[in-house]
Amino acid sequence: MGTLSGLTVIEMAGLGPAPFCAMMLADLGARVIRIERQEARDSQYNVLLRNRESIVIDAKKPEGRDLVLDLIEKADILIEGFRPGVMERLGLGPDKCLEQNPRLVYGRMTGWGQEGPLARTAGHDINYISLAGVTHSMSRPGERPRHPLNLVGDYGGGGMLLAYGLMAGVWEAQRTGMGQVIDCAMVDGASTLLAECYTFSAQGKFQGDPGTHLLDGGAHFYNCYETLDRKYVSVGPLEAKFYTEFLSRLGIDDPGWLDQYDEDQWPVRREQLAALFKQRTRDEWCALLDSAEVCFAPVLAFAEVADNPHIKARRTLIEIDGVVQPAPSPRFSRTASAVPHPARLPGQDTRAILAGFGYEDDRISGLFDNGVVNGPAMEGQSQSHHSTAGARQ
Repeated sequence: MGTLSGLTVIEMAGLGPAPFCAMMLADLGARVIRIERQEARDSQYNVLLRNRESIVIDAKKPEGRDLVLDLIEKADILIEGFRPGVMERLGLGPDKCLEQNPRLVYGRMTGWGQEGPLARTAGHDINYISLAGVTHSMSRPGERPRHPLNLVGDYGGGGMLLAYGLMAGVWEAQRTGMGQVIDCAMVDGASTLLAECYTFSAQGKFQGDPGTHLLDGGAHFYNCYETLDRKYVSVGPLEAKFYTEFLSRLGIDDPGWLDQYDEDQWPVRREQLAALFKQRTRDEWCALLDSAEVCFAPVLAFAEVADNPHIKARRTLIEIDGVVQPAPSPRFSRTASAVPHPARLPGQDTRAILAGFGYEDDRISGLFDNGVVNGPAMEGQSQSHHSTAGARQ
């Protein structure tokens, strides 16, 4: 069930952006087979690993490598998130895989990309977005740079961009019969997300200190403010009609406020609004502004989101086996996504997957006996609720 029903994806186990990409494809109906390492541990609470089938293969053994190639032969997509050269050393590089399956779209998820001075250097989201200019842009005058969790590099500029690239590759492969390699680097993706900032820069904006511009906290009308109960609200009336209503709701009738885009006034206006918002609690501001055309929302703590009436009405969050998590998105009117199933135990589907790919029972048993494949974690193995399969870039 789902828009991508019939699409087969092979995912080499890793962390962060590659599993997120695979989750997105699986949420929309793709069959995703996650190839785990022998040392993989229990990951049933890892939301990123939902909607998969799980097989454990020792790809370092020749028979294991050949088994992976057998799976790839019948797949549409391969996803891997290792440093450049790792898949080649396993004998599973693009040349070998595309020889096995010329229609394969081979997705490579890294931080720095497949070439360049940093290509083989270790890093994480915070490093990639710092080099791209994101972290600096989120600074405030006199404060250290801030990083927005790992949303911009790992997920927005990484896994989500890879999913987009993979589907573009599949679309092209269906018409030409030829696959290709998708080189998705988080430093590139984070830069892509800054497209509007480069527009501002070309217009002579974004030239001064961060935290002084329209969208980075400089404008008084696009900001967050503390309330009487030490919580926060967000306001964003960028357009004149919303800004006028915003002033009206706040009881501000000074004509000097109407020159909304006079940047010289922004610092003092921020201070004035900060003092004003501290006069009421967050709930009181919500009662006044929630239904108004002023571009307003409370700043909710993570634990508060699930109880918000709008989030509830849309079922933006769902609970599966006691784990609250985001529902599949976006939503489709005709080919709705199924309710996700939680992550499988590593290797839980090994035998069923091999049988489905035409392996006889005797051969499957031999692969188990020789340690080429494995099933669920053996008794006594250390368990964890976090995947430890694969080190990222």
